[in-house]
Amino acid sequence: MGQRAAPRGPVRGDVGAGGGAGDGPCAGGAAGRPDEPLIGFGFRDGLWSDEPHRDLLAWAGERAVALVSNDLHTAWLSRAALARLGRAGHATGVLREHDALDAVARLGQVGEEVIDAWVADSLRAAAARGVTHLLDFEYADNLGDWARRPGHGRLPVRVTGAVYPEYLERTIAAGLRTGDPLPGTDGLVTVGPVKVFVDGSLNTRTALCHEPYPGAGPDGHSRGILQTPPADLEKLMARAAAHGLHSAVHAIGDRANTIALDAFERVGARGSIEHAQLVDRADLPRFARPGLVLGVQPAHAPDDRDIADRHWRGRTDRAYAYADLLAAGATLRIGSDAPVAPLDPWRGIAAAVHRGAESGREPWHPEQAIGLDAALTAAAAGRDAVRIGDRADLVLTEEDPGDLAPHELAAMPVFGTLLGGRWTYRAD
Repeated sequence: MGQRAAPRGPVRGDVGAGGGAGDGPCAGGAAGRPDEPLIGFGFRDGLWSDEPHRDLLAWAGERAVALVSNDLHTAWLSRAALARLGRAGHATGVLREHDALDAVARLGQVGEEVIDAWVADSLRAAAARGVTHLLDFEYADNLGDWARRPGHGRLPVRVTGAVYPEYLERTIAAGLRTGDPLPGTDGLVTVGPVKVFVDGSLNTRTALCHEPYPGAGPDGHSRGILQTPPADLEKLMARAAAHGLHSAVHAIGDRANTIALDAFERVGARGSIEHAQLVDRADLPRFARPGLVLGVQPAHAPDDRDIADRHWRGRTDRAYAYADLLAAGATLRIGSDAPVAPLDPWRGIAAAVHRGAESGREPWHPEQAIGLDAALTAAAAGRDAVRIGDRADLVLTEEDPGDLAPHELAAMPVFGTLLGGRWTYRAD
């Protein structure tokens, strides 16, 4: 099964079994030298009555502390961390979007050998959950990083490495196109799309929406933020498309999805919209555009339901609207967005089918649930059967998914995983 994530393994606090992490390296812990940054992961302030502030981290003293939100779009820094980054005068210590990604990447720098060991652990854990392919959206030089990793041993998972705009011209100069195998990787690493952000996230209240959030919103942006203006987005996508590179456009709010759809139509590019968490019903038919797929993460729906009910009040009937998108002809690809959710396809499949019942709660907007067959196909990159001549990337389960209760499906026991007919995991 495929997953859209970034493989950092036990780098972050909540990814031990599932593998995976997201946009930027993160290291540190309660142990270690006092001069090492202490980096934690997973806070959610969307339902808090108070607000994060650097002074609330005064307990850290001279230790640089960075707390990363579960959606990766916010970094909450201590005074010492701000000083280390040359931002001692920052009023709150709360950074969002690009500033947050950059800060955590700089504070969490470790050596290549350490990173590669973490990645190897994560890939083994992913294979144990039936993952055969992942799309790496790490906020890094992905093609450069993956070019060296097969030297540590044959990869247990196929990898597609996304390209960020700062590496676009170098990728073009190298003559690389989306889908090309990366030299020296035995065909296991391929060139991916160019990743572009239109907006932020729901938890950070920076997802760009047509309607305002309750209250003023962070930094006075009551409808979220626009990270890449439409003209710049179209220019970047056109440049990539002219050289055979697809685009992966991050769009969470309904206004951001409208902008992304406009850009795909005007440029005529191929690629994906990543997330599509809140959609305008008028846009539904537009998601059926040929050459466009939607990278969705159903596990976010049960995780975010309480925050969505507050901040997208009155609009949640069209949030994580997978049934409506499928009915409109959209092509879904289920991933994890790890570490926002664990790098585990079964959790996302269960959430797509059961809409939160797998976690013991009442289903949330069950009208947006999709069938098990559709969810399995979306998690397998569109593959709906095993046929003669197919590449033998397979997962063998100990149970028939159709026979399981919601919580059992989410915890599906995996007997074995094959990559090109080679065992990458076998249960004891």
